[in-house]
Amino acid sequence: MVNFKKLIAETVYDEALGLSLEEIEGMIEIPADESMGDYAFPCFRLAKALRKAPQLIAADIAARAGDAEAFEKVENVNAYVNFFIDRAYFAGEVIDEVNRLGNAYGRSNSGEGRKVIVEYSSPNIAKPFHIGHIRSTVIGNAIYKLYDAVGFDVIRINHLGDYGTQFGKMIVAYRKWGSEEELAKDPIKSLLSYYTRFHKEAEEHPELEDEARETFVKLEAGEPEELALWEKFRKLSLEEFNRVYDMLGITFDSYAGESFYSDKMPRFIQELKDKGLLIESQGAQIVDLEPYDLGAAMITKSDGSSLYVTRDIAAAVYRKETYDFYKCIYVVASQQNLHFKQWKKVLELMGYEWQKDCIHVPFGLVSLSDGDDIKMMSTREGRVVFLEDVLNTAVAKTAEIMREKDAQGVDIDEVSKEVGIGAVIFQELSNNRIKDYVFSWDKVLNFDGETGPYVQYTHARASSVLRKAEAAGIDVDAIGKIDPAHLSSDSAYTLAKLLYRVPEVVEEAAAKYEPSIVTRHLVDIAQSFNKFYHDEHILVDDEDEKNAKLALVKASRTVLANCLGLLGIAAPERM
Repeated sequence: MVNFKKLIAETVYDEALGLSLEEIEGMIEIPADESMGDYAFPCFRLAKALRKAPQLIAADIAARAGDAEAFEKVENVNAYVNFFIDRAYFAGEVIDEVNRLGNAYGRSNSGEGRKVIVEYSSPNIAKPFHIGHIRSTVIGNAIYKLYDAVGFDVIRINHLGDYGTQFGKMIVAYRKWGSEEELAKDPIKSLLSYYTRFHKEAEEHPELEDEARETFVKLEAGEPEELALWEKFRKLSLEEFNRVYDMLGITFDSYAGESFYSDKMPRFIQELKDKGLLIESQGAQIVDLEPYDLGAAMITKSDGSSLYVTRDIAAAVYRKETYDFYKCIYVVASQQNLHFKQWKKVLELMGYEWQKDCIHVPFGLVSLSDGDDIKMMSTREGRVVFLEDVLNTAVAKTAEIMREKDAQGVDIDEVSKEVGIGAVIFQELSNNRIKDYVFSWDKVLNFDGETGPYVQYTHARASSVLRKAEAAGIDVDAIGKIDPAHLSSDSAYTLAKLLYRVPEVVEEAAAKYEPSIVTRHLVDIAQSFNKFYHDEHILVDDEDEKNAKLALVKASRTVLANCLGLLGIAAPERM
C-alpha cells in the first residue's frame, strides 16, 4: 500500500532543500482541521537554506506537486503546503491492501529476529485469583499480542508468586486447622480461610509468626514434609487459575515462578559480596542505595531467607542467559515502582549493562463502582472479589440482555461468553493503563457506548450486510477490482482513513506498551463504520457501486476482527 507520507516526501524532495527524504518525511504533519488537507508540510525550516520567505517556498512546492495522481489538489496556505489526497485513489489503495492481506493486515516484521519476554498475571498460589489481578493479566496479554504482531519472537512468562514467608504461614495454618476433604472440595477458598484465620490467631498468639518463618526456612532448605505441602498447594492453585485463563483465552510459555530461582540465588548473593555491594544491617544483608535516593534493597532477612529483589535478580540473569532477550517487559502495578527502581539499580551496580532492557510497565488501580477500593482488598481478612465470579457474572448479564433483545439466529450461550468476557477485557484496555479507574457493570455491558459490546456489534453488523449480499447471489469473496469513485463520500473517506492507520496504530501501541491506543482506534472505526452504514445505501442496483461499498464493508469487518484479536477479544458474526 502507498505510504502517503513517503510519497509526499518524494514529491517535496529537491537537493536544493538540503534535507534527506527521511528528514522531510519526519516534518510532515496531519492537520487538526481537515479543511487544511490530509497532510501538511511546513516550510519555515527551509527559509535559511534557500534564502527565501517560507510562504514563497510553499508556493513553489505546491506548484510542482499539483500534478501527482494521488492528490486531488495541493495548495499553499502561508508557509504550509497542504496535500489533499484523491479520495477514490485512497479508498482503492486501502481496500486492495486490507482484502489482499486479510488476517495479516496490521501486522509487520519490524521486530523480526529479536526476542521479547513479557511477564504478566503472576498471581500468588494458594491465594484467590481476584479482580485486582485482571489488569496485569489482560494488559500483559495484549502487550504480548502487539509485540507478536510487529514481528518479535515473544516468550510469555507467568512468574507465579509461589515462594516467601506467606507459604510458611499457609503450611502452619493448614496443619493446625485444615483438612484434606475441605481442600479437595474448594481448594482456593479453603486455603484463603486458613490464611485469614492465621492472621486473626496471630494477633493473640504472635509466636505463630515465628513458627511460620521457621517453616519457610525449612521449605527453602527442601525439607520433604514442607515441600510436599507446598507442591500440593501449587498444583491445586494452578488448576484453579487455568480455569480462569481458559475463560480469557490466555496461555503461557512458562510458569517458572519465584521458587524456580531458589537454587540460583546463592550465586548472586556471593557475587554481591565479591563486588563489595552487600553489607549487614541488623542481621539482614542489604545493598545501600541511599546515594541514589532509593533507600536500602534488602537481599536476605536476618534468618537467611530470601526476598523479592534477590529472586528477581536471579530471574533476570537466568532469562538473559537463556533467551538473550532484546527486551524483558514486566507488567506489574505501579505500587511496585520503588521495587523495580531498586532492583534495576542493583543490577546496574553489579555490572549488568543490559538491565536497561528490563522494562517495568506499570498500571493503575481498579476499584468497584460501589466504592470498594480493590487496593484495600485483603486476603488476610478474607475480603476479595474472585475474578472467575466477575467473568461468570458478565456472561450471565450478557445472556440476559441478549434474551431481552430477542436475538434471532444467535447461539446465546456461546455468544454471551464471547461478548461478556470481551466486555470485561475491553473495559480494562480502554483506559490508559497508568490511570486508576472504576469498574462499572453499566459501562462494561453498554451496547451503545464506547465499549467492547459496541465494537463487537459493529463487527456483527458488517457480517450481516455481507450475509445479505451472499443471500442475494453476490459472491463477496470474488469481488475483484472495484471502481473506488463510488467511495468519495465523507463517511466512506473517513472510514478508509481509519482503516489505513491501523498498522501505524499497532506499531505505536507496542512501542508505548499501551493497548488503549488500539481500543480507542477501534471505537473510532466502529463509530465511523456505523455512520457509513446509516449514511449510505449499500445494496444498491448499480453493480459497480454495490461492489465498491461491499468491498469497504468487508475490509472494515476484517480490520475490526484483527484489532479485537490483538486485545484478546472474540469477533462474533452474529449478536
